Amino acid sequence: MIDVEKLQISFEDKLLVDIAFEIDSSLALIGQSGSGKSLTIKALLGMLPQNMHCELQYKSDFKLQGGKSIGFVPQNPFTALSPLTKIKKQFFSKPQRVLELFEEMGLESRLLERFAPELSGGQLQRVVIAMALENYPRLLLLDEPTTALDPDTKRMILELLEKLQKKEAFKMLFVTHDIASAKSLCEDVCIIKEGRVIEAGKLDEVLVTPKEAYTKILIEANFANRKFRE
Repeated sequence: MIDVEKLQISFEDKLLVDIAFEIDSSLALIGQSGSGKSLTIKALLGMLPQNMHCELQYKSDFKLQGGKSIGFVPQNPFTALSPLTKIKKQFFSKPQRVLELFEEMGLESRLLERFAPELSGGQLQRVVIAMALENYPRLLLLDEPTTALDPDTKRMILELLEKLQKKEAFKMLFVTHDIASAKSLCEDVCIIKEGRVIEAGKLDEVLVTPKEAYTKILIEANFANRKFRE
């Protein structure tokens, strides 16, 4: 378990994020734009702007804040890779590991000889996930990883991530505003609003019996035309 006992992020005299959370297996951090989700990801990666102050207290058997045991999947696969460098040149691990990952991702090895603009959105996102996993991370951070994808590709990526977590045994923090996607991937949830966690628990339970009005609004916005109490 990863126990983030305290994460505070401030800019000048303004406290932007003040949260605590635990990652047992898979945790969704859900909130609207500007709620502090992406700042939380950047803090764990050690990538906050220098003019922001971060205080992080946690318990884990590996290092956070930029440690090598953390993998990261960004929001937009179309801007995550260099368009001028062959895919194979953007990996740092041994060729055998890259081929192993491509097989896990359902990608043909010939794509390694191509450039990013020659790949589809689904192929690019799978390449980015492969890169995030090449050093056998203990924690995978996902920042809205399906936002730029069409529904079919989105479903495929979520199913792939679920399979990979079982095989690779990493913990997962899934940052999103899309509760439907989180439901298919995560066991636990923290609802974040204006840099504070206002509700937390098992995701299925929070979906069925939300306690906060803000949580209810998020659920209604996500599931206006869907059933989620299967």
